[in-house]
Amino acid sequence: MEDIRHIHALLQGFAEQKLLLPRSISSLYDHLRDFVVYEDSGSIVGVCSLQICWENLAEIRSLAVVEDMQKSGVGSKLVKLCLEEAQEYGIKNIFTLTYQPGFFQKLGFADIDKSELPHKIWADCIHCPMFPDCDEEALMFRYR
Repeated sequence: MEDIRHIHALLQGFAEQKLLLPRSISSLYDHLRDFVVYEDSGSIVGVCSLQICWENLAEIRSLAVVEDMQKSGVGSKLVKLCLEEAQEYGIKNIFTLTYQPGFFQKLGFADIDKSELPHKIWADCIHCPMFPDCDEEALMFRYR
């Protein structure tokens, strides 16, 4: 619980740069168990969440790493932790909507059309201020 304000501040910094969508503190409390954090010297330097959407579908969301720790492997570690958690639940399809497709492609995600994500579109996207003109790219990681 004590991490919420730190998570919010980290995400908000990236939201202000239009690199990810903002999250309210209320939504962070609602989804606290979805989040993993990466700490360095007692400070949160990275965050990522895995949100289960449907029986065999989850989303990697809210990936953010402080600027001076980027390109150090923190983001990859966080995404891999989320992928492992999805696998533990038996979820074989994990997607993300991102402005950084190359990062996710290096981790085994492949481009998909957003039309493959009707649950996401009608649950979340329709409420987004960017809808219907979203410029994020959709990618999917599939376990065999």
